[in-house]
Amino acid sequence: MITADQALPGRDTSFEVADRHMVLGTSLTEPWPDGHQVLYVGMGCFWGAERIFWQLDGVHSTSVGYMGGWTPNPTYQETCTARTGHAEIVQVVYDPEKVAFDTLLGAFWENHDPTTLNRQGGDIGTQYRSAIFATSDEQLAAAEASRDRYQAQLADKGFGTITTQIVRAEDAGDGRFYYAEDYHQQYLHKNPGGYCNHGFCQVSYAPATA
Repeated sequence: MITADQALPGRDTSFEVADRHMVLGTSLTEPWPDGHQVLYVGMGCFWGAERIFWQLDGVHSTSVGYMGGWTPNPTYQETCTARTGHAEIVQVVYDPEKVAFDTLLGAFWENHDPTTLNRQGGDIGTQYRSAIFATSDEQLAAAEASRDRYQAQLADKGFGTITTQIVRAEDAGDGRFYYAEDYHQQYLHKNPGGYCNHGFCQVSYAPATA
């Protein structure tokens, strides 16, 4: 990982994205409805990861972007150099009255390989790292507990050690989520045959018990 003083300079202006989610019909940007919460996850290429979450009941909106690095408003090309420090991230806006946070965590763990450091399949680099950037202490504690629980399940099946970065969002690089270019948003809806390496990763996630 690069440090802040090694990062590309970036720019002051952000990318414009569409007003509405192409699948859900909801807004891609704040303000969110009252009572809704936000989670940021990195699972490698953000195209397939976003689709996993927009399909879940209780998810209000999803969008893709860059987070966990230092370059302000990075481009996709810059992020791919690994010189911005960012990971490809999905912003998940959800209604906790309709979907349990643990359900989101289950979708996260089951649909990528969290044991490969800075890599998902043929996608290699720190921008493809596995990450959970929590927006509350409750989210952080639940994510850490789910990691420990899933690690035990992976070990039981002979798989390796989880490398997922789990921190509060404000402690991930400069703490900001930067929207990716508009053509990346809901990419697999716009391009149904597009690249996706996400899917069930062989080990089921055991939900938290009350």
